[in-house]
Amino acid sequence: MWPYPKVVAHRGGGTLAPENTLAALRCGLKHGYRAVEFDVMLSRDGVPILMHDAVFGRTVRGVGKVSDFTAEELTAMDAGSWLGEQFAGERICTYRQALDFCRQNDIWMNVEIKPAEGFEVETGRIVAQLTEECFAHEVEEHVASADGAWADPALPLFSSFSFEALRAAQVAAPDIPRGFLTDTIENDWQQRLQELDAVALHTNHKYLSPIQAQAVKQAGYGLFCYTVNTPNRAAEILGWGVDGFCTDRIDLISAE
Repeated sequence: MWPYPKVVAHRGGGTLAPENTLAALRCGLKHGYRAVEFDVMLSRDGVPILMHDAVFGRTVRGVGKVSDFTAEELTAMDAGSWLGEQFAGERICTYRQALDFCRQNDIWMNVEIKPAEGFEVETGRIVAQLTEECFAHEVEEHVASADGAWADPALPLFSSFSFEALRAAQVAAPDIPRGFLTDTIENDWQQRLQELDAVALHTNHKYLSPIQAQAVKQAGYGLFCYTVNTPNRAAEILGWGVDGFCTDRIDLISAE
């Protein structure tokens, strides 16, 4: 029931490269990872870019909101110096650039839709439309497939904490599968997944219990966890039935 890779590089390259950049994607690939997770947000002019924080200050120097700047302004900004001098000059990456890199290198993507407040529907729609455009051939083959598989490893997987963003992605690109993100598993988790026609639940491993893991799997859904950084913990939750997880420690946990 889980056709996707089991171990995924968090934000491209974990802690070894500046997150959500092409440098991170190259780093993950260098460490043998052909599966990545990254965050996608919109610029002021509606261009999807890779970014986790809605405001500057942590990975990009400056003040203000990401959504106040155009894509041209954003992609001129340094997104690497915060992690080390060797990454100085690494630019903010567009989603299109990330899509091209991953497709050229046969890298599977867990695309977290990360809308700024007030841009949930717009972000979900635009990210979904661009993704479907880039994967038009794979979507066509998936729709035409005789087996009717609920998930297809040839396609990326959308995820988001925003129900509204995922709902918009569902409307815009219904054939790209979805996973609902939640920090803790609430009582209405199955209803949410059903409404989104989702294939998986994504959750924080710190708050997951074996009983919850069993319930998700018995309901027929995939179960994905973030962010698992020790081999022992990875082995433990996989033993509970967790299907996959992302990690920052791509230097400690094998991609295989």
